[in-house]
Amino acid sequence: MEDLINKIKSSIFLSPKAEEYVVSIAKEKKVYKGDVLIRQGQTVRNTYFVKDGCLRAYSIDKNGKEHTLQFAVKNWWISDFIGIYNNELATLTVECITDSNIIKFNAKELDGIYLIFPEFEAFQRKNLERHVVSLHKRILNQLQLSASERYELFLKQYPDIEQFTPNYHIASYLGITQQSLSRIRVRKANK
Repeated sequence: MEDLINKIKSSIFLSPKAEEYVVSIAKEKKVYKGDVLIRQGQTVRNTYFVKDGCLRAYSIDKNGKEHTLQFAVKNWWISDFIGIYNNELATLTVECITDSNIIKFNAKELDGIYLIFPEFEAFQRKNLERHVVSLHKRILNQLQLSASERYELFLKQYPDIEQFTPNYHIASYLGITQQSLSRIRVRKANK
């Protein structure tokens, strides 16, 4: 819990009462590789803060192909925000790629914090701004960069992820086939 409290305190002043409230609505949880926290098509109730480990959010299209939208590592948040904010069924599945420690929040309880402690709005606004910027960059990168350039950016953003993430997850995130990913890695190794 200390990781999350410190992250919040790095952005806003957190009174002891606000800190106590956050702790009261948070549930620390150990999750294991392969665990599914949110399943596409189900109701979304929770959002997660990653203390350590790695999770991914992906969608399965009508042809059964997986499309990885996000990886979440230490100090990142993950959920299906379309499901939460549009009150729709989940468009994503969130699964654990490694054994991980997370902090689970009921999304409605977390949203209720703003009424009690308005200072949290600034913290959440910053989180949402970072999330929107990240998504915009990802979309632009998919449209404007070559697969090799996207792979290089991926390695900078997630420097240790290749150790525990299957190639097909990385290829899915980059929007390429596993064979293309292998060719890119061979070319990179031969430079």
